[in-house]
Amino acid sequence: MANFDRAADSPILARGIQPYIAIHSSPPEELLVDLAEETRRRFGYMADMQIGAELGTLLTMLTASTGARRAIEVGTFTGYSSVCIARGLPADGQLLCCDVNEDWTSLAREYWKRAGLDDQIELRLGPAATTIAALPAEPSYDIAFIDADKISYQTYFDLLVPRMRVGGLIVADNVLQGGYVVDAASQEVNVRAIRAFNQAVVADNRVQAVLLAVSDGLTIARKL
Repeated sequence: MANFDRAADSPILARGIQPYIAIHSSPPEELLVDLAEETRRRFGYMADMQIGAELGTLLTMLTASTGARRAIEVGTFTGYSSVCIARGLPADGQLLCCDVNEDWTSLAREYWKRAGLDDQIELRLGPAATTIAALPAEPSYDIAFIDADKISYQTYFDLLVPRMRVGGLIVADNVLQGGYVVDAASQEVNVRAIRAFNQAVVADNRVQAVLLAVSDGLTIARKL
């Protein structure tokens, strides 16, 4: 869930490159365009928590290209990213979504049904850490997407790693925090939490990780 204006998320995007990126990427399906518009109508400025179209396409591609069959999402909001992940799964694939807000996810449910994905997606409302901790401890997930409260990223990551298959991917959004991660003067709680998370992931010998300057920063960690 983005916390910053996307145009300011990187010096490159601030130069007006975003329209060029958009027209040279496969466009989102009409359903996702409708979902993005309806999210903005219903929730106003909170719609900025929704991922962008290019990240949505990347999630679909990562899911499909890795042959993922079981996926988990931490932070669903109104369902844009969950539709993208589910689109990359095979017909018998399953996505587990974790969120705490029934209002936001009620819109997600509407669009899952419209997309014909409601049988592939399960929503569990409640604290995501509690939901994940209650899952079987053995590795069974192929891809995970973290896009929820920033202060809990490390908790989610540590709960997910043992539940990922070898070669599975954990994808975490908003890891640049609008660039403030490199601003020593910024001591906002989310920025400090993400700094600590980024340092922990790169030092974690359970994974191979790369931090990409995509939107507000994207970490992809592969379980070794």
